[in-house]
Amino acid sequence: MHATRIVTLGLSHHTAPVELREMLSCSLSDLPLLENGLPALPPSVRELIILSTCNRLELYAVIDHTATGWQTMLASLLGQMRGVNTGDFYRHLYTHIGHDVTRHLFNVTAGLDSRILGEAQILGQVTGAYMTAVQTKTAGPILKTLFESAIRVGKRARTETDISKNPASTSSIALAQAEQVLGDLREKRVLVVGAGEMGQLALKSLQHRGVAQVVLTNRTRQRAETAAARYDAEVVDMSNLPAALAEADAVVSATSAMEPVITAEMVAAAMAQRPQRPLVLLDIAVPRDVETAVADIPNIHLYDADALQNSLDEAYAARQAEVPRVEEIIKQELAAFSNQMREMAVKPVIADLRQRAEDIRQQELARAIRHLDHVDPATLDQLNHLSRSLVNKLLHEPMNHLRTKAREEEAAVYAETVRELFGLQPATSNQ
Repeated sequence: MHATRIVTLGLSHHTAPVELREMLSCSLSDLPLLENGLPALPPSVRELIILSTCNRLELYAVIDHTATGWQTMLASLLGQMRGVNTGDFYRHLYTHIGHDVTRHLFNVTAGLDSRILGEAQILGQVTGAYMTAVQTKTAGPILKTLFESAIRVGKRARTETDISKNPASTSSIALAQAEQVLGDLREKRVLVVGAGEMGQLALKSLQHRGVAQVVLTNRTRQRAETAAARYDAEVVDMSNLPAALAEADAVVSATSAMEPVITAEMVAAAMAQRPQRPLVLLDIAVPRDVETAVADIPNIHLYDADALQNSLDEAYAARQAEVPRVEEIIKQELAAFSNQMREMAVKPVIADLRQRAEDIRQQELARAIRHLDHVDPATLDQLNHLSRSLVNKLLHEPMNHLRTKAREEEAAVYAETVRELFGLQPATSNQ
């Protein structure tokens, strides 16, 4: 194994606005192709996985240990893939090296670095990024081991703790309230009013729940159509809002209007057409989208942002209480991964060094025997035992140091040094 290091370059909801994240969203298919149809990596990049979600874009790479300026190189690669000038986004980037890469990715898959603590979708997205890299052969042994470990962290966090158990976003809490009134939402008709960030989070939550009948309305129809295409929703004009209310079982309203967009008169007219069927109104907008008088209409269940926030605070507190348990899982998996990396780096050189020593032992033993008049079987056994014992004792300390004492980030460098000192053949490439 060549002396390499793992690095990450990326941006996320912590460092970059949504418009920039959308602009830079990319995948391995955006890389130039080799003659065999596989993605072409820069010369100093041995392995590459791209994790691209609505909240983050991260390049995980294995680079030559001697490579300099890798931050600029990966940023330029990102800019080239999307046709964006590096200067337009460089200040929004963050980087990690070595052990920090591992800890960061483990936090990501466990849901500790998500916009919503413990959110579950990121695990599937990490798995998807890993599978794509395996299929396109840009993931080698190091990133395969890293991502398999990270995926295991994510699974353990969600099966051994309750970090993802309670709804922890306003839209999830709202839909949970609707389910308490209406039961399973999958066969219900849900109207979303507003295609901004909160509205799209509601669409995402509905899609995640498998709700088949989702309708979206927004003041700007083009924005509604763009969001609806992403989440497989039907679009209606805002002018048809009264009719849409009459057909809906639940309504999630999340506009940025300064005045209510759903009036008591509008809702009363809608309920007159379906007096026996309840309507759940989930007003997650601030200022409120729904007139307070709507709550007095029979068969209406109205929840505003304040009521939902109380439930959200309780759910978030429950998730926050699980963080120490998740961190203990991460600690365990970090130690296991460090051992795997050390073994991966030193195992081949230890095998080669042992073979080289055995070859020399046998050559020198044969030479010594040729200079002796007569060697009986018992003496030959003693000579073999002596020579093996000398070799094993000489190699014990350096091999033990390689196996147990060299830190993860040092192991590959130590292995390369051993190869140079003992004249062993260079290790084969990761690719």
